[in-house]
Amino acid sequence: MHERERAGRPTAFDGETYQARFDALVDQGVDVHGEATFVLSFGPRSVLDAGCGTGRVAIELARQGVEVVGVDVDSSMLAEARRRGPGIGWVEADLAALELGRAFNVVVLAGNVPIFCPPSSRVALVRSCAAHVAPTGVLVAGFQLDRGYGLDEWDEACAAAGLQLDQRWSAWDREPFEPGREYAVSVHRHRAAGAGLRPLSPPTGGQRSTAPSS
Repeated sequence: MHERERAGRPTAFDGETYQARFDALVDQGVDVHGEATFVLSFGPRSVLDAGCGTGRVAIELARQGVEVVGVDVDSSMLAEARRRGPGIGWVEADLAALELGRAFNVVVLAGNVPIFCPPSSRVALVRSCAAHVAPTGVLVAGFQLDRGYGLDEWDEACAAAGLQLDQRWSAWDREPFEPGREYAVSVHRHRAAGAGLRPLSPPTGGQRSTAPSS
């Protein structure tokens, strides 16, 4: 994840403090693995957790037997991720300039990553992440829509990177998406992918792209 921005200025997080918020939720019996469950529904063998933070999603995916690489630019967040998931590949890097030299079945941006990315780097962020999506894989991103960055901009950047919208939901549990919602989970795939990676249990409802493959 890029350095978090508040009032236009980058703000770094403390990884241990950030993770403690989720640990407290777990202690209260809250399921904090909605993003991982969504990703697992595609049956991936490999996942790039782009903007992995403290590794909450990546660690759960690895626990389920998926090969995972986590990338974040924040050294404090990655230090906590490495402490909690020592067997996972963690990479400290700017997502907008990421070059891992390989592709993944799923590239997921789970924690408002596009919003935390500086506006001038958002197109490069999408292009870089799209370059790591396997030919039949998917790019999955969830972020809030009330922070100055909308779906039109996201879809436009994805299209410029050769991806088209395949599914859109208003939450990680596949609640149907409707205009006016404050959060969206979008699934994009390569335009020429055809029959690519699909959810193992086809969801109902939601918004699905009708754009033809080219």
